[in-house]
Amino acid sequence: MADWNELGKVARNWTYEAAEQIKEALANPFKVEAKSGPDDLVTEVDKNTEAFFYNKVRETFPEHSFLGEEGTAEKLENTDGITWIIDPIDGTMNFVQQKIKFAISIGIYEDGVGKVGIVYDVMADEMFYAVKGVGAYVNEVELVAGKERPLNESIISLNARWLTETDHPHANPLLALVRDSRSVRSYGAAAIELAYVAADRLDAYLSVNLSPWDYAGAQVLLEEMGYRATSFSGETLSLLNGGTVIAAKPALQREIVSAYVGEEN
Repeated sequence: MADWNELGKVARNWTYEAAEQIKEALANPFKVEAKSGPDDLVTEVDKNTEAFFYNKVRETFPEHSFLGEEGTAEKLENTDGITWIIDPIDGTMNFVQQKIKFAISIGIYEDGVGKVGIVYDVMADEMFYAVKGVGAYVNEVELVAGKERPLNESIISLNARWLTETDHPHANPLLALVRDSRSVRSYGAAAIELAYVAADRLDAYLSVNLSPWDYAGAQVLLEEMGYRATSFSGETLSLLNGGTVIAAKPALQREIVSAYVGEEN
């Protein structure tokens, strides 16, 4: 059986090492490309960072599987065994244009169950991490579950573009949700925003389109805190295919799904 505490330490050490390489790369020109559109960027730093983790995993744990955003490894058909799910730089647009609010995200799963979760805000030097059954932490300080708040006292986070693009079925429900909440934030990095929910800095985070590497690390944090991360219809998030995501404390998650974004709304 895997020693998840030790595996978590290894993953955190690799994360700090990769972060130093990223910060060094920021000091020099680097190549930026658009993938699906001008708001979907990838840099050579993303690719190099993913390759760094892929090589570390392959050399140290050759029996483990690997899933990354930039396609370093072959597409997974299942999550049998131990799988590393990595976003080398979550918030690439922030990385390119603002140089802050981007994260390394790592989720380590066994047979589809989250065992280790890491979200490292590189420039803020904030390490959010959790080991299943052991606790969730920010820079060695254990997180304590926050109190439930009704929607009208809650700060939620989502991309404002989803409110202006009306060609998807969630536009009107999200507008109503924004109107009924206390306030709204957007940080441009899903992993960080999900980690903020786990740390009680946000009450909820929603997106109409995320991929597994966006939420795999933070999902372990959220589950360890007793919070919920599901699709808009309340279903378990897939580790192989993306989709809608809502993360919140349990009562608020149920309220938002049942009254706003669930399929029956």
